[in-house]
Amino acid sequence: MNKPEQINLVRNRIFDEIAIGDTASIVRTLTMDDIALFAVMSGDDNPQHLDAEFGAASQYQGVIAHGMWGAALISAVLGTRLPGAGTVYQAQTLRFLQPVRVGDTLDISVTVTERDAASGVVTLACRCINQHGAVVLEGEAQVTAPKQSIERVRATLPEVRLHTGEGQWQLLDQARSKGPIRVAVVHPCDELSLSGALDAYRAGLITPLLVAPRARLEAVAEAAGLSLDGIEIDDVEHSHAAAARGAELAGKGEVEALMKGSLHTDELMSAVLASSAGLRTKRRISHCFLMQTPAYPRPFIITDAAVNIVPTLEIKADIVRNAIDLAHVIGVAQPRVAILAAVETVNPSMPATLDAAALCKMADRGQITGAILDGPLAFDNAVSMAAVAVKGIVSEVAGRADILLVPDLESGNMLAKQLEYMGDAHSAGIVLGAKVPVILTSRADSRASRIASCALAVLLAARYRSAPP
Repeated sequence: MNKPEQINLVRNRIFDEIAIGDTASIVRTLTMDDIALFAVMSGDDNPQHLDAEFGAASQYQGVIAHGMWGAALISAVLGTRLPGAGTVYQAQTLRFLQPVRVGDTLDISVTVTERDAASGVVTLACRCINQHGAVVLEGEAQVTAPKQSIERVRATLPEVRLHTGEGQWQLLDQARSKGPIRVAVVHPCDELSLSGALDAYRAGLITPLLVAPRARLEAVAEAAGLSLDGIEIDDVEHSHAAAARGAELAGKGEVEALMKGSLHTDELMSAVLASSAGLRTKRRISHCFLMQTPAYPRPFIITDAAVNIVPTLEIKADIVRNAIDLAHVIGVAQPRVAILAAVETVNPSMPATLDAAALCKMADRGQITGAILDGPLAFDNAVSMAAVAVKGIVSEVAGRADILLVPDLESGNMLAKQLEYMGDAHSAGIVLGAKVPVILTSRADSRASRIASCALAVLLAARYRSAPP
């Protein structure tokens, strides 16, 4: 029996330690993630392997693994078991006998059949057998066995999580079905903001009206190699005038949304909030991040992480109402709202827990409708069913939240950024509470994030035509 300190060691077998008949094996069960990861690594995106509908109509009646996935597992046995570290491939033959489907468990084995002492080459028979005892892959490998014994600590493989972006594509398809909306793009006077607006235009989501100093705009476009052919420009003097003009256009109904360019967020939002613009509603303006991460099974909303710094109970109520409206627009009929705090119990010394309890009671009394609210909930209890089970929490929201209401802007902003940069999350951002949606973009936002934010604006604008905020 291995000693505890030896379990994580890698050892090989040099040529002189290898005998004819020696064998080694590993066992692997195929998952859809295995297929997707192999497709990413190899670039082989054959729909037979990735498209369930295509696969169902094929002779195999479902998706199957790439043939070379099994070959890679043979390589893994040779490189880690027999002969092990230091092995060098010389040749490999393969015969693919049966398809491998998701859920199949393969026993991958290699057996030594020949040894050549002069060259140090070892020949091994290779077989992959499924759980039914059928051979799905077989062949022969020739390798040069290592000459030196190796014993070292096993390497820790990086964790790989796949994000297909399926939810984002569904969002774009849903938005495109509504048709493009006319958007005032306010002061897009750098390459990122201008290209973001043009990307959304080419994606069929918006018809942009660029509100900016024409000379500066054209200089940016020329330097970046961007074409402004066919794009309407409203020539203004500077960013402050652009913000005021964009808000004016939205107030008059000449555009259905506003999009932030290279000016500061405060400058744009001050123009939106000005009484002269006529864009205010009874609701407090707030921001929503729509996010999707591989670690969570559905898209979810984080609010407010960009507008209200330290919201009061009254402001939080409007923040929740705005987020519920967005959830309805993207197709979540009865969203689950988790009101976040550091703990899941009410503590008079922690104002966030008191606000959470009050918001839940407001929902009970019909002051907040269209969703199920619960809180206070710590973040783990809001998104992890495992954490919910450990702590014995009984809740319709805990572990499966659609909306995360954060205590303040700082915590929300940090949460969103952590998920994006360390959790591989895709995000889209939108401001609600005004008469038109406002697309707030950051210089650090990806192209996909900018386009997804425009898609949210399209869906909201379509809703506002029949149900003005």
